Amino acid sequence: MVKIALDPTPFHPDHDLLELPDLVARAGYEYLQLAPHPDVAPFFRHPKADDALVAAFRKRAADAGVGISSLLPVQRISWPEETQRVAAVRNFRRVLQIAVDLEVPVLNTEFSGRPERSEDSEDAFHRSMEEIVPILEREGLTLNFDPHPDDFVEDALEAWRVVRGLNTDRVGVVYVASHTFHYGDRATSFLPQVAGRLGAVYAADTFDHRRSHGLRYISNPPGNAARIHQHLKIGDGDVNWTELFATLRGTGFLDREDAIVVSNVFAEDETAHETSQYQLRTLRDLIAGA
Repeated sequence: MVKIALDPTPFHPDHDLLELPDLVARAGYEYLQLAPHPDVAPFFRHPKADDALVAAFRKRAADAGVGISSLLPVQRISWPEETQRVAAVRNFRRVLQIAVDLEVPVLNTEFSGRPERSEDSEDAFHRSMEEIVPILEREGLTLNFDPHPDDFVEDALEAWRVVRGLNTDRVGVVYVASHTFHYGDRATSFLPQVAGRLGAVYAADTFDHRRSHGLRYISNPPGNAARIHQHLKIGDGDVNWTELFATLRGTGFLDREDAIVVSNVFAEDETAHETSQYQLRTLRDLIAGA
């Protein structure tokens, strides 16, 4: 049965790292995904956790009865400038060791390249993966990629082609519902192609920026290259959740024990506890009804 995990990012500003497992448990979740945290693996920087802190977090999670489903590191492993790429790989090696020490077999991440230099970024990605894949294979880890808006690859199908080209089953994909309309809005055609290589689905809603002749929401100046999207609670945006979960059921994703659905609402920090509970209830209903 699919795991439902909470991304506790909304709690990061007001709570210490070691408080997070208890907060996740109080919201009713059995699992958490550890996203970039200033005490563990902040965005684009070398991890800050030593072995003692990693062990303490693992114990607090166990004491709270919360499993760590996955880690979410974000490093510039596809950066077209070599200095940053090399640093990112060094940082990523430490993240992989933290995953091993936490006994967490799954990491979900982003490509973290640049769309205006897509060819250079894809080349950088492959150079990084030449170093990372052997570690994944040796340690029995799985690394899944989300083609994040403003990355060198944003379309979901094209991202799958990049991942598939690595020719290893240790690397898969993440489907982020709040990125639906930047992916190409192709869940029903894309997800069946990925099948068992879909490692995680993130559950947050978003508006379709293409509606109302491109004026669903407005950024200035007109025509700028910003990729705007939201991480709203389910039902507050335009994602077709019934269709998405029916497709996930049809591919067998919801019946897999290694599959993960992550609630990652970032727009409701002032009601994070109540919103997290709402997300859990809604996800259970979507799974049951699919």
